[in-house]
Amino acid sequence: MPAIEITDLEFRAGGRLVLDGVSLQVLPGEIVAVMGLSGSGKTSLLRCAMGLVRPQRGSIRIFGQEIVGMPERDLNQVRKSIGFVFQYAALFDSMNVGENVAFALRQHTALGEHDIQDLVASRLAMVGLQGMQGLMPSELSGGMRKRVGIARALALEPRIMLYDEPTSGLDPITARAIDELIVTLRDRLGVSSLVVSHDIHSLLRMADRLALLYDHRFVAVATPAELQASGDPLVRQFIEGRTSGPVSVV
Repeated sequence: MPAIEITDLEFRAGGRLVLDGVSLQVLPGEIVAVMGLSGSGKTSLLRCAMGLVRPQRGSIRIFGQEIVGMPERDLNQVRKSIGFVFQYAALFDSMNVGENVAFALRQHTALGEHDIQDLVASRLAMVGLQGMQGLMPSELSGGMRKRVGIARALALEPRIMLYDEPTSGLDPITARAIDELIVTLRDRLGVSSLVVSHDIHSLLRMADRLALLYDHRFVAVATPAELQASGDPLVRQFIEGRTSGPVSVV
């Protein structure tokens, strides 16, 4: 059974067509990456998969459960199995690192404070930030903020991780470290991951399969090797970052 199964999805925002007949599967333990131009609908796809917005048509199944049209109370239960990593981490600036990671545990579990602190320490250790609980977000580098965001998303032991531009704004070395962390967490925890990004080089080294979103649809879904060997002019233009080709540059 796929961890995520999206079928014939149509999504509009403010009357504007964003996604049109999109279908994609993420298998258990798989990292699937979605790439595309700015404004192509990558983040909208993640938001639909999380149930944060509702599509106009189509199906989204999370481990076989249909979430389109699901009542909010039931949807909240499904969301506990999904960790969402926001583009710029979206940490609560008034809370220290430990409080940020503990937030979902305090909101959605009946755990005692001792157990919460143990889990916070464990999640921070997973992302290489042992002993950083007392730091404030303003004291963190961009890469550290991303790691705290990942630790917070892991707090409820999700089966699925959704990453929105996880390496955006990072230098190449830090970006590579985040890529390696995403793969390590998949290998260690068995989570299924859906990643959206502009960074083609990052995605080629991280993902099991990649999907290219263009003109509201997926125009290619392939392994990194298959994508790099593709003769499709649109695919070649995108992975080579050329301004000339079927994709017009405005």
